[in-house]
Amino acid sequence: MLPAIVIEKPPRLVRAIKLLAAEDPEEAAILADELSGITAMVAGKFTNDRTAEGIGRALLLTVGGVSLGLEGIMEEEGEEKDEVALDILIEDGAEYVFQSGFRLIRELAALPEDSLVGEYDLDPVYSQRRLKELFVDLCTADPGESWSGYERYLGQLRQRQQVQAIVHAAQWLRRNHYEGPVGDPDLNAEGVIALAIIFAVEGGGRIVARTGQKEFERFVKSVRKNNPDFEAGWTQLLEKVPAPHRAIIAERIGTYRESCTVLKSLVTKAPMKQLIAELENYAGSELDAEYP
Repeated sequence: MLPAIVIEKPPRLVRAIKLLAAEDPEEAAILADELSGITAMVAGKFTNDRTAEGIGRALLLTVGGVSLGLEGIMEEEGEEKDEVALDILIEDGAEYVFQSGFRLIRELAALPEDSLVGEYDLDPVYSQRRLKELFVDLCTADPGESWSGYERYLGQLRQRQQVQAIVHAAQWLRRNHYEGPVGDPDLNAEGVIALAIIFAVEGGGRIVARTGQKEFERFVKSVRKNNPDFEAGWTQLLEKVPAPHRAIIAERIGTYRESCTVLKSLVTKAPMKQLIAELENYAGSELDAEYP
């Protein structure tokens, strides 16, 4: 059995600095001074700058922060060469590159982590803590070891953008709820979408983003009595949903068509108590408890 091939990938800043020998010594001195200044700033804001350990952690964060900025700038320019990274450092300055990297972290931290959104997500103290945790997680880079911070950043960015699309779709459904906009700051985005899809099978194009047990009981009786065309109801829902949110809703419809226990039980003689329990699994906090 052949041994695994390990490809070392040091932080981009380290790879660029290795090329400094061919540059003007004055440029190297300027870059070193800039990196020292960034490290001091990071130590003051993100670590204990009065200890050697704090300075050491700040150095790792500086290496990762500048490397992240370089990767982001180079991707925008369609470049991958270390020589290009060094040119960016010399021409634009290390501080500009670091700020570019930190901006990526700040924008990432502003995206939702999951589809359960609460008031605390907008709390400034929580937001700052979340920003610091992301910065430390993605930008801690040992100069002597491989670093995957940028790849992990891209992975989290894709994941959070998908979550944001789900949240935005749910927010639109809430604004167009048949009884008027739902103003609750806490949001179970998947629950809102589930309710809209389940209630859409009744037909009529009515958008339901929040419900209670009485309304659900009425809905069940109506569906069992009238035997509506589920597909027609979903088509009516999709026709009302704006294009930016349609793909999310259509994907969930495809999933629920095959696996939603509430929809499957609607056409059986399953008792109402069972249906409400199943609905709660999908709607969560978006189902108002009206009965004790």
